[in-house]
Amino acid sequence: MSGTGAGAVAAVDLGATSGRVIVGHVDGRTGTLALDHVARFPNGPVRLASGLHWDFTGLYRDVARGLADAFRREPGTASIGIDSWAVDYGLLRGGRLLGEPFHYRDERNEHAVAGVHDVVPFEELYRRNGLQFLPFNTVYQLAAEQGAGGWLGVADRLLLVPDLIGFQLTGAEVAERTNASTTGLVGVRSGEWDVELLERLSLEASVLPPLVAPGASLGPLRPEVAADLGAPAGIEVVAVGSHDTASAVVAVPMQAESAAYISCGTWGLVGVELEEPVTTDASREANFTNEGGVDGRIRFLHNVMGLWLLSESVRWWERDGDTIDLPTLLAQAAAVAHEVPVFDANDARFLAPGDLPGRIAEWFAERGRQAPQSRAEFARSIIESLAEAFAGAVRDASILSGVDVETIHVVGGGSLNELLCQRTADRSGLPVLAGPVEATAIGNVLVQARAQGFLGASADLESMRALVAAAFAPRRYEPRG
Repeated sequence: MSGTGAGAVAAVDLGATSGRVIVGHVDGRTGTLALDHVARFPNGPVRLASGLHWDFTGLYRDVARGLADAFRREPGTASIGIDSWAVDYGLLRGGRLLGEPFHYRDERNEHAVAGVHDVVPFEELYRRNGLQFLPFNTVYQLAAEQGAGGWLGVADRLLLVPDLIGFQLTGAEVAERTNASTTGLVGVRSGEWDVELLERLSLEASVLPPLVAPGASLGPLRPEVAADLGAPAGIEVVAVGSHDTASAVVAVPMQAESAAYISCGTWGLVGVELEEPVTTDASREANFTNEGGVDGRIRFLHNVMGLWLLSESVRWWERDGDTIDLPTLLAQAAAVAHEVPVFDANDARFLAPGDLPGRIAEWFAERGRQAPQSRAEFARSIIESLAEAFAGAVRDASILSGVDVETIHVVGGGSLNELLCQRTADRSGLPVLAGPVEATAIGNVLVQARAQGFLGASADLESMRALVAAAFAPRRYEPRG
């Protein structure tokens, strides 16, 4: 479509702990943007005999219910866009899903890392794919699958989670580029599947689908799906920045040449936006990653453990039967007047579910230091540790990329955490601009709106970010001495 107009689109935004369906109303003529929250549902791992999995069937059911509600509320919805967390995938044969997808926190991945690096040393792997080392990157998951004699040997297609949802809706078998860039199987400079790497790792290239860019149409809904959902006639599914961070970065109201961003939720993704990747020895040693962004941009960033540290600690405490009100806990943490100890939020021991307060105490004990004593002190220690990790990652991003960072933008759920935003400003010495909270959904909506012609075919990231800044004014936190 071309020109500028107005309309509604549906954003399916799936996170590691919850999912939501949001209808976005965009009017390119007046420069207005509004969100209508239609559905929210829990998401999380399920432990089966074979390991830690996602309940994909239940997740798709909730997505379908949310879309049906969205169509009842807004019968003129023009398209659907889907984003989710990265790296996880489903395997299909003849269009049938071969079991529930594995969860990236499953222990199987750790045992596959050495085997991959024996074939392709990490230094070379980094030059090829530009990705920081994370033991759950898809390349390691596939090696684990291969070594365990799983479904990979009989599958004829691999689809990442948002593409798998898209397949159920439309039948299209594709891989959206921003999410595919997180697999470790895409060349960081070519932007295409690295066939030579696949051959060396004895992985079949034929199982991987064609790559598509954000804004591409996946086509209309399957007729039976459209009927089940009561979908508007002619509605299509549009590829967005299907890695949730790629969509979130679209909606960061920043000047990319002088700003860093923190997309803060379960994970804290800390980085800058670049035109070209950085694959130096220094960036590899600092464990920085180069992931694909919308419109060919590079998300040069570092993964910090994020608010998972707090949410999983709360979940563990509640196993004793307590009910913890998070705002009250954060208020108690903010009221802690004495200095609390800080730990390394990037320590790999904090990756798996379980007794995180116990592991944090263990981290301090190994260094002969006193651990926090109360839950309020634990929460404050987590916030301080995250703020220090965020500030350090911003400094590293600036040095490694050459971007002179003047402001830090925090988007996502973490932007509501006043203590975290203020302490990040304090520890970095830079102003923090917090919001929007629903950055991922907004970025999803904007890419769809551009594809539908609501913003004009020539709309670029800068003009879309200006629209976000006008609609969702950020809150400013100045650093304190």
